[in-house]
Amino acid sequence: MQNFFIAYPEVLLVLVASVVLLLELRAKDTQRSIIHVMSLLGLAGAGYLTSTMWHAGVNVHTFNDMFVSDPLANLAKMFSYICVAVTFVYGQRYASDRGFLHGEYYSLSLFALVGQMVMISSHNLIAMYMGLELQALSLYAMVALRRDHVRSIEAAMKYFILGAIASGFILFGMSMIYGATGGKLNIIEIANVMQAGVQYPQVVVFGLVFLVAGIAFKLGVVPFHMWVPDVYQGSPTPVTLMVSAAPKIAAFVMVVRILVEGLSVRAADWNGMFAAMAVVSLALGNLTAIRQKNFKRMLAYSGISHMGFVLLGFLAGRAGADALAGFVGVGSAFYYVIIYAISTLASFGVILAMSRVGFEADQLDDLKGLNKRNPWLAFLVLIIMFSLAGIPPLAGFFAKFVVLKGLMQSGHVFLSVLAVMFSLIGAFYYLRVVKLMYFDKPEHEQAIAFSPVHHVVLSINVLALLVLGMLPAGLINMAVNSVLKSLGAS
Repeated sequence: MQNFFIAYPEVLLVLVASVVLLLELRAKDTQRSIIHVMSLLGLAGAGYLTSTMWHAGVNVHTFNDMFVSDPLANLAKMFSYICVAVTFVYGQRYASDRGFLHGEYYSLSLFALVGQMVMISSHNLIAMYMGLELQALSLYAMVALRRDHVRSIEAAMKYFILGAIASGFILFGMSMIYGATGGKLNIIEIANVMQAGVQYPQVVVFGLVFLVAGIAFKLGVVPFHMWVPDVYQGSPTPVTLMVSAAPKIAAFVMVVRILVEGLSVRAADWNGMFAAMAVVSLALGNLTAIRQKNFKRMLAYSGISHMGFVLLGFLAGRAGADALAGFVGVGSAFYYVIIYAISTLASFGVILAMSRVGFEADQLDDLKGLNKRNPWLAFLVLIIMFSLAGIPPLAGFFAKFVVLKGLMQSGHVFLSVLAVMFSLIGAFYYLRVVKLMYFDKPEHEQAIAFSPVHHVVLSINVLALLVLGMLPAGLINMAVNSVLKSLGAS
C-alpha cells in the first residue's frame, strides 16, 4: 500500500470526473461554474500530488512493475495538467455560448487525461494499451459533443474509424512482441530478452512495423496524418485544443517507453522508419499549410511538420556514440514536445478569444487588421507565430536548435539541411499571419472582448514563450535530466 501512493493523482481525477457527472444531474445553467471550478481544483490537487513525488526524485514501481513514477512521467504529467487546465479556461465561454458546457465536457476531458497519465506511467504493454484506449474513446466522444453540427459529427466518425484502425495496429504489434519475447509484457523484461537475443527476430521486426504505424497515427505524422486537418477543423475549438496538446505529450512518452526502453536493440529498424516519416512530414506539413485559408487547418498541417521535428530528435538520440548521447537526444525531443504544446495552447487560445456567438474566428481573413482592433492581442499572435517559425530569441527557435544540434553531432547532416530548408518554407505561412494583422484592413469592426481571466492566462501563456526563449537552459535541463534519471536508472 505504500507504493499505491504513486497512483493517487489518477485516483483523484477519476473521483473528480465521477462527481462532476453526478453534479450535472442536478446542476442548473447558473451553477455550471461550480463544475468548472471543481474540475480546475481537481487538476490542482493532482498537480500537488505529482509534485510531491517529483521532488522525491526516485523511480518507484508498483502493481507488479506495471506502473512507474519517475521524473519523466512526473514532468510529462505536470505539463498535461497545465494543458487541460488552460483549455478549460480558454474554452469556458465558447462552450457556454454553443450549448455544450455540461458535465460530460469536463468529465470526458478528465477521463482522457487519466488515460494519458496511465500511458505515461505504464511499464506494461497491456496497461499502456488500456490508457491509450481510455484517452481515445473519451476524445472520440468529445469531438462529437456538438450533436447538431454536421462537420463535428463527420470529424468524429473519421477520427473514430481511423483511430480504431491505429489501435488495432498497436495491439497487433504488441502481440507480435509478446510472442517473440516468450510471453513478456513488462518493458524492462522485453528489453532484457531482446538484449539476450530472440529466436525469431523477424517476428519482432514485423511487430515493430505495426507499432510504429499505430504510434505515428497518435502523433499525427505522414502517412498516418489524414485525420488531423479534418478533426482540427471539425471539432469545437476547445476540443481541438484538447486533442492537439496534451495527447502529444502522452504519445511521446509512449514512444520512449516502448521503443527507447523496450526495443532499443532494434533501433536501426525503427530509425529508418522514423527518418522517412520525419522528412515527408516536414515536406507535406509545411507545403500544404501554405495553401490553407482556414486557421485551424493551417495549424493542423503545422503540427504535422512539428511532429516531424520530434521524430528527428529520436534519430539524433539513437545515433549517439553512447547511451548518454542517446538519452540527451531523447530529452531534446521531449523539450520540443513541451514547447509545441505551449505554443498550441496559445494559438487556439487566440481563436477562442476572438470567437463569439455565431462567429468561429477560424479563417485567416478573420485576422486581418487585428492590430487596429486589439493591439495587445495582435502582439501576442506575433510572438506565437515567430516562435512556431523558429525565430530567435523565442522558445520555438531553441526547440529546433537543440534537435538540429543533436542531428549534426550524430552525423545526420543531410537531414539537418532538409529540416532547416523546410523550416524556412514554413516561415512563410507564419509570417503571412503577421502581414494580415498589421498591414491589411479589418473585415470586422466589432471590438474583441473576452474575459479578464482568459486575457491574463493567454498573456502568461504567450509571454512564457518569450521567457523560455530568453532563458531556455532551465527547461532544457529539466527535460534532459528527466530522461537521464528515468531511463538511465532502468
